[in-house]
Amino acid sequence: MTTYTLQAEQARNVWLVFVPAGIAVYVIVAGLIVWAAIAYRRRDRSVPQAAAFHKNIPLEIVWTVIPIAIVAGLFLVSFAAQSHIDSVSKTPDQIVRVEGFRWSWRFLYPREHVAIEGTSLTPPELVLPLGKTTQIELASTDVVHAFWVPAFLFKRDAVPGQPNVFDWSPTRAGTFPGRCA
Repeated sequence: MTTYTLQAEQARNVWLVFVPAGIAVYVIVAGLIVWAAIAYRRRDRSVPQAAAFHKNIPLEIVWTVIPIAIVAGLFLVSFAAQSHIDSVSKTPDQIVRVEGFRWSWRFLYPREHVAIEGTSLTPPELVLPLGKTTQIELASTDVVHAFWVPAFLFKRDAVPGQPNVFDWSPTRAGTFPGRCA
């Protein structure tokens, strides 16, 4: 899967850990269920069942420690990636103020004194410099808007009165449509 920002690369790396981990856990659990169903099925009702046992401390420790270790490992992978994705540069190469309003978006480039405003029929085009950090200052003038660029693996909500700031660092040129989520 191709990524288009440094932040999307971090998100993709998390998925490259989570998907195999999820598959491995599923295979182990499903395998144990199938094995137990086959190995311990009751074949003849006249044969007495084995006695139940209690308090196998080593087994209980193993089935407690392994899931905790898996969850802790996945948490650390997620935390490291999310810390990078949420970090904001003190000296971005460009700043873009993104304002959501009824049925569209407005992109303001304060350093260049440029404003691009869309309509409900023609969405605006956000222009970002390649290989440089752009700080996005996301806001809403009326209601909650979802600012989502699927190719960037990124979505944030624009909530009135609550500015949301994040950085994007594009690594590939292209046109990437946004969606309302």
